[in-house]
Amino acid sequence: MCPVIINWYFGWSMILTAFVSGAIIGLFFYRENFLGGYSSFRRRILRLGHIALAALGMINVLYGLSPARSELSLESQVASLGFIIGGITMPAICFLSAWRVGFRHLFFIPVTALIIAAIQTLRIGPL
Repeated sequence: MCPVIINWYFGWSMILTAFVSGAIIGLFFYRENFLGGYSSFRRRILRLGHIALAALGMINVLYGLSPARSELSLESQVASLGFIIGGITMPAICFLSAWRVGFRHLFFIPVTALIIAAIQTLRIGPL
């Protein structure tokens, strides 16, 4: 299987996970003081993790459908891996930061992976 085809499957899996996680945390959002109230860091970072699942899932699907997927160059493989690493670590760190604030210091991991992926995608071009 072409490495970037994995981005398509991974992206749709993330979107499905976003739907499921949204349904689960949505069960408790009606509570005024859920996770410290609407404006609390814990509640905001939890929502960000949920949105990151959907948004980065869509980016992975788009990358899986892009012309770069037909190219097996190092640049396309690095971009593919960067989008997957970013897609895993961004929501994970958001959810972990909602649990323990100290995890917020790890945001450099997904940010770096996603920046590298975007740069490599730009280097490949639209083909």
